Amino acid sequence: MGPAPVSLSRLKLGKLKVVRRQLLQRYEHQPFVSCLAGLYGCQWRRYQRARAQPGECCCSRLECGSFGALIVTFFLTLVFLYFWSEAQNDYDDFDWFNFGNLGFWFPWSVVLLVVSAALFTYIAILLLLAVCLLSEGQRLYLHWSHKIGILVTLVFSISATTVLSDLWSRQWRTLLLSLQVTAPFLHVGGVSVMTLLSWPVALHFFRMSKRVRQVAILGLYLAVLLALYLVPLGMYSPCIKEEGALGPAPTLIGHRGAPMLAPENTQLSFEKAVEAGGHGLETDVTISYDGVPFLMHDRTLRRTTNVREVFPNRTDMLAAMFTWAELEMLDAGSWFLHRDPFGTTSSLSPEERDQMQNQTVPSLKDFLNLAAQHQSLVIFDLHRPPRGHPYRDTWITRTLEVLHNESFINSSQVLWLPWEQRALVREMDPALQQTSGSTASIEELQEQHIVRLNLHYSAMAQEQISKYASVNISTNLYVISQPWLYSLAWCAGVHSVTTNAMHILKNMQRPLFLMTPEEYSLMWILTDAVSAVLIILVFAFHWWRERGLPFWSGSRQVHENGPYSKFRTELSDVWSVSSVSVRGEAHSMPNTPNLPTIPEEPVV
Repeated sequence: MGPAPVSLSRLKLGKLKVVRRQLLQRYEHQPFVSCLAGLYGCQWRRYQRARAQPGECCCSRLECGSFGALIVTFFLTLVFLYFWSEAQNDYDDFDWFNFGNLGFWFPWSVVLLVVSAALFTYIAILLLLAVCLLSEGQRLYLHWSHKIGILVTLVFSISATTVLSDLWSRQWRTLLLSLQVTAPFLHVGGVSVMTLLSWPVALHFFRMSKRVRQVAILGLYLAVLLALYLVPLGMYSPCIKEEGALGPAPTLIGHRGAPMLAPENTQLSFEKAVEAGGHGLETDVTISYDGVPFLMHDRTLRRTTNVREVFPNRTDMLAAMFTWAELEMLDAGSWFLHRDPFGTTSSLSPEERDQMQNQTVPSLKDFLNLAAQHQSLVIFDLHRPPRGHPYRDTWITRTLEVLHNESFINSSQVLWLPWEQRALVREMDPALQQTSGSTASIEELQEQHIVRLNLHYSAMAQEQISKYASVNISTNLYVISQPWLYSLAWCAGVHSVTTNAMHILKNMQRPLFLMTPEEYSLMWILTDAVSAVLIILVFAFHWWRERGLPFWSGSRQVHENGPYSKFRTELSDVWSVSSVSVRGEAHSMPNTPNLPTIPEEPVV
């Protein structure tokens, strides 16, 4: 029995080393938890924090409400950010709309995008901090300043979405179209996020003592997860098609020329569109007071000329009420350099800047001759003059006079869009390509001899496009400037698109998103399968880690499991071994120091 005290002493020292190692690991882990709690709730000191004990809720009712508000704000901000980022195709229209109402130019669209991105990033960081704290078993406490920030972000998201939905309700159609391209990747991202969330969900599921809470948290999690797993079954995209079924890329028509490279509706703008490889040119025609058709999109001259300087008392007068001699006095290019609507002026050479400052308002005659010279198609909106204008009732015939007698363009190059007096126009010039700005039945379109449709891109539908193509009615969509939208039009079988970004779209060799049905099925099935396996492993790990011996806390029995149970058990073993060893070795170790007590963390 002589060596027994030595063996007990070695056992005690071994146990002490284990406890010391776990204490050090726990202590070294505190800076990370302190950082999380400090950023989330300004609880930088250890005594300010509290752990969620086994069987307890992760936070008080107030903090549960704050956490719920954080989740709701996250999703609303995400929806708005996605909505506005996918609306980039129409930022130019949004900014000019504000110019018309406010009277000055400012890139409001970009500012709104930056603000929404910053607020979303802020909310996403808060949500990430909360999830990390829950994963560490900490009770949540959100600082009041963050609660105000969440409220401000929530109000911003709801207000911005409501206002934009009222002014640009068509943009929701754009959002739905974007899902035909982004849905497969959003599905992978959503499943990945849910897989990561399985860690805190499993942790708190196995630590909850109330069965109702367990069922609620697991049921909600599995419902969302199952919905994400099955989303691909209801997805449709024209870019998921059999190999070899993709048709030719849509031809490009310059919207008012090349407005990202030069001032819109100027001779320079149309020349740049032709240089970029445009198949056609689009513009807007107004008739001057003395009967000269000229190019101008707006009803007034305020936005794209220096009319305020030349005719300060006629700034808001209708463009059609100016004579051609007065229109020739205006500068139609300098505004582009001053406002830089597309952020492209920095790439211009000094010679190009000089050219822009010398641009004037072009006539329809000059426009048609330029198109004839380059064998380009032309399409234009024709604005009827206001009441009291000398050409109020003869604007159609006056335009045809210019086309037939003053220019040398071939009528077959003209896509005739105006719907007024269409029968008369066709009788006067059967060679014009009759073009409709709205859909109708095939019988009605053929009765009007329509050979092309000119539709807004939000009306894109592959089935409809194919139906019209079967009777030789081609489809042109306007205005498409984003590569993803052009990719979708390509896959849908569109014949041509009107664009601001001809220099960008002409370089696309294939759609951004294109795969066969087999490739897509493999993609989403593999994603779901890998996710399911990982989630099962996470739940199995937490079940194994959190199981342990029961202990009594107060008057009720709970289970403190995992590392906490192991830690408590090892401390008890150390105390037991220490007691036996001290009694057995009292005669040989009179100065054995007492083990220090290790207090529990205080609960705030």
